[in-house]
Amino acid sequence: MLKASTDKNIDYYSLDNVLTDEEISIRDTIREFVNKEILPIIEEYNQKMEFPLHLVPKMAELGVFGPTLPEEYGGLGLGNTAYGLIMQELERGDSGIRSFASVQSALVMYPIFTFGSDEQKKKWLPKLASGEAIGCFGLTEPDFGSNPAGIITKAKSVKGGYILNGAKMWITNGTIADIAIVWAKLSGTVRGFLVEKGTTGYSAPEMKGKLSLRASVTSELIFNDCFIPSENLLPKSRGLKSPLMCLTQARYGIAWGVLGLAMECFCSALNYSKTRIQFGKPIASFQITQEKLVYMLTEITKAQLLVHQLAKLKDSGKMKPQQVSMAKRNNCEIAKEISSIAREILGANGILDEYPIMRHMNNIESVKTYEGTHEMHTLIIGEDITDISAFK
Repeated sequence: MLKASTDKNIDYYSLDNVLTDEEISIRDTIREFVNKEILPIIEEYNQKMEFPLHLVPKMAELGVFGPTLPEEYGGLGLGNTAYGLIMQELERGDSGIRSFASVQSALVMYPIFTFGSDEQKKKWLPKLASGEAIGCFGLTEPDFGSNPAGIITKAKSVKGGYILNGAKMWITNGTIADIAIVWAKLSGTVRGFLVEKGTTGYSAPEMKGKLSLRASVTSELIFNDCFIPSENLLPKSRGLKSPLMCLTQARYGIAWGVLGLAMECFCSALNYSKTRIQFGKPIASFQITQEKLVYMLTEITKAQLLVHQLAKLKDSGKMKPQQVSMAKRNNCEIAKEISSIAREILGANGILDEYPIMRHMNNIESVKTYEGTHEMHTLIIGEDITDISAFK
């Protein structure tokens, strides 16, 4: 059984001073949930490659699904700092837990709220917020990941609706989802469709053999002449911009989430270094170990400053997608590096499941890649600052 690595808050630049009492309360509530409900079981689920579905109602009760949405749809009407702190604390537990919440909130509830009809919102958003329904997001295909414009999944208009054919891959929650937000080309234009579980010709086999995100369900989505009724088209979706708007929401949550991963690795390494005795004294007394700890804390602090300012920009409506790319790119990179340094500090013990380090190391490999690779975000920012696209 894992225990919380520390109860100490990592706040070297006193950022808690700019948080509201509500934001601190929300963060601490989710942290307590992670410590009591996730850490004691997560290694078991990681080993057996299962998502702990029994946590979904508890997560819903805490309001982690669509918390920024209006209360009439089951949300809490929270600001984006509070949302980010929720993602941070969930990923302290495990990237798979945060991924579940990210997909449910940013990639399923957000597009229904933004592009859906009033009927679609009333039908699905309260169910998704309460955890009664689980959703997934289908954009990536076997041959098109970083280039979503190339997707070949197609919808054809027929009487009363559409016929959908194609396949999606690397879909979080796919096998267990009640509803899938599927992006397909209709007369050459990307549109969003609600594909319900049980639709004839629709299947979602789980992908096995993962060495990363093992406590998360990852699936293929297969559509073979699926009839989608006309009322299941997201009416306000139009063009590739629509799914990319969803990805911006998800990337925002990731930028916060990986901070939790980095913090947990840092805390584990710090605590270990104070109690591990070599040459008659704790390894925390050695200069090289202190240099590593200082580097880790500095990078965490810089990453915190990025996302706190990003939240302010988002709340004010001034956030650019390229700014999200910078935060996602930087914070995933430093989280990966911090997990590796933490493993070095723990030595051989770092590979044991008694500690969270190796699980987080494996998970960050996926998180750094999905929702846009490091390279793609580099080019997104590069185009923004040079006005020259490197994609074409």
